[in-house]
Amino acid sequence: MRMESSEEEDDFPCIESVTPQSKIDSIYQSKTEKGIRKICFELLDLKDAVENLCGNTRTKCLAFLRLSEEVVETEHELSELRKHISAQGILVQDLMNGVCRELDEWSRASGDVQEANESSLSSDYGDTFMNDMEDENVLFLENIDVLLAEHKIDEVIEAIDAKERSHPELKSSGDTSSTEPSSFKSALPKRKKMLENQLVEITERPSIGIVELKKALSGLLKLGKGSLAHQLLVKSYRSRLQKSIEAFLPLCPCYPETYSATLSNLVFSTISLTTKESGAMFGDNPVYSNRIIQWAEREIEYFVRLVKEHAPPSDGAPALHAASVCVQASLNHCNALEKQGLKLSKLLLVLLHPYMEEVLELNYIRARKVVLDFSSSDEGKPLSPRFASPLSTFATTSDTLLVESGMRFIYVVKEIVEKLTQLVILHFGANILTRISHLFDKYVDSLIKALPGLSEDDNLTELKEPVPFRAETDSEQLALLGTAFTIAEELLPMVVSRIWNVLNESKEMGSENMMPAANNTVELKDWRRQLQHSLDKLRDNFCRQYVVNFIYSRDGDARLDAQIYLSGVGEDTIWDTDPLPSLPFQALFGKLQQLATVAGDVLLGREKIQKVLLARLTETVVIWLSDEQEFWSVLEDESAPLQPLGLQQLILDMHFTVEIARFAGYPSRHVHQISSDVIARAVRTFSARGIDPQSALPEDEWFTETAKGAINKLLLGGSGSDTSEIDDEHIIMHDEGMSDSDGSPSSLSSADSSESFASAQMGDLDSPVYLSDPES
Repeated sequence: MRMESSEEEDDFPCIESVTPQSKIDSIYQSKTEKGIRKICFELLDLKDAVENLCGNTRTKCLAFLRLSEEVVETEHELSELRKHISAQGILVQDLMNGVCRELDEWSRASGDVQEANESSLSSDYGDTFMNDMEDENVLFLENIDVLLAEHKIDEVIEAIDAKERSHPELKSSGDTSSTEPSSFKSALPKRKKMLENQLVEITERPSIGIVELKKALSGLLKLGKGSLAHQLLVKSYRSRLQKSIEAFLPLCPCYPETYSATLSNLVFSTISLTTKESGAMFGDNPVYSNRIIQWAEREIEYFVRLVKEHAPPSDGAPALHAASVCVQASLNHCNALEKQGLKLSKLLLVLLHPYMEEVLELNYIRARKVVLDFSSSDEGKPLSPRFASPLSTFATTSDTLLVESGMRFIYVVKEIVEKLTQLVILHFGANILTRISHLFDKYVDSLIKALPGLSEDDNLTELKEPVPFRAETDSEQLALLGTAFTIAEELLPMVVSRIWNVLNESKEMGSENMMPAANNTVELKDWRRQLQHSLDKLRDNFCRQYVVNFIYSRDGDARLDAQIYLSGVGEDTIWDTDPLPSLPFQALFGKLQQLATVAGDVLLGREKIQKVLLARLTETVVIWLSDEQEFWSVLEDESAPLQPLGLQQLILDMHFTVEIARFAGYPSRHVHQISSDVIARAVRTFSARGIDPQSALPEDEWFTETAKGAINKLLLGGSGSDTSEIDDEHIIMHDEGMSDSDGSPSSLSSADSSESFASAQMGDLDSPVYLSDPES
């Protein structure tokens, strides 16, 4: 019963008989391990197969390499065998030639009987020899054809060279007595022509390298085509240069100021490399050297044309810098090429000179427009304090346009000088300095237009155009003069000092390559003399208009009239025990004193300018008196009532003018000379009317002492009716706008005025200060 029950349980298992998880895991785990193990075995088999395949491949590669080496060795052996066969053929030929000659001699010695037989035998040997030679030549030509077809240039050259060495007669073009068949001699040049064409084709390849080019040219040299090889050398380097330039030209607008240096480097480096290669391959043959020079000159002409075509606008500072960089870089390259025997500097300068002149001229025109355009703003033209401070001192006493124009002038000149390179200064420095001096002269002309009273001058009709500002007052006019003198004497020499330094260094070095041309030299003293001429022109215009306004009233009447020296006319000829100069010369003394006071404030620290200016004013008065024909016509009129008193007054006035200059420390020699001429003419005029100067006039010492006493009296204050008359005259002149100072008639007698008179002390009389005065 129990067994039956167990069987039933097996047929119908209950839930308690389910297989445990551990048993299931063990069963499936064993199957997984078996699968993995099987895969591993398969992978190992695959690895063995791959290794066997790699081994077979490596073995085959090694076998292929060995086979290739054997082929190369076989080719080499074949080449050696050909050479050996050729040598053997030559030996056989020589032997047969010798045998033929011996047989011929033997036949002649044997007699007439055997002559026919021996001759036929020799003919047979000769035919055999000729047939062998023809076979050898045919093989040689076939070999050459094969090598040419395979473009094995080196082997062809070597074979032909060996053939021509063994048979020198092949090199001759004429038909000589040779054993070589004429067909072979005509066929060999054709092969050489084919070889030449292949070499030329190689040199003309666009992507040919330097080594390959030199190899092809060497082949042409071995063929005796030296001229053709040299032409191809130049042509190849020219083509390389052309490609480099064409690749760079689109980039020129990106580098407007330095593109010329890059072009110069491309051109001159190619010329240098071509010259070196030509010398290395062809030696110092003059024919080839001249060809290189001619080619280099053409390339330089092309280079200059490219520089002009791609230059920025010539009237701008970038164009000047680009031209300067071009000259600097190109001349440096030319100096380097001179070591290789190429002297191209003169040609380069001749070609660049018109371009440089054009750039300088247009920049000069631009600078002139900038300087003379008083309406433009200077915000974009900053100046360092070193240049701005000397001019800014005039800003408080003059129109701001004047100071701005001075700063604009210095800025423009400084901008031009900074764009120049050393070699440009060396070769074009004199031209640049001359243009700068002309620019300063134009600037001075614009300042002259600002002076009052010139618009009515008939001799200066070109100055009647409108001007942006007028220097009406004394302080404004002195500031105008001070600005011009400051630019010429202080700022401009500092700006152009770099130019002078380069020129002086070149003179000290004395090198042929560094010395400028004869027409490009300038001396510092000559250049400063040009500036001084412009300053003198400005100063003389100021003095002339100032003196004219002093002498003539607004109505056109002359205050300095000859009537004051006629007896019984006016009250100016009334003398007492202490005579004084005439009222116009007393007024002149006061005007100079007032102007000196203003100059002391405006031209502070510039005493030399003050004294030369006031001295020139004094000279201008005396010069006017000497040249004024209307003045002298009154005195020389026979109806004029001349008296010794008038002559005495005129001479005193002249001595008084001289003493003014001496007292203030002015340069007085010129004043003294002109005053002496005036006195001499006056003496002659009065003597012609019967007045004896010896009896009518006191000694010269009296005039000198009286003039000095008059100066002291006017400075300390006069007494009596004379003083009131002088004061009245001064009041009239002041009211007519002769000076912008606040001085009153009493200023002539004030102690402060004495101290401010050009800061003059009595010691200055012995050592006056001169500033480029013509008489100093």
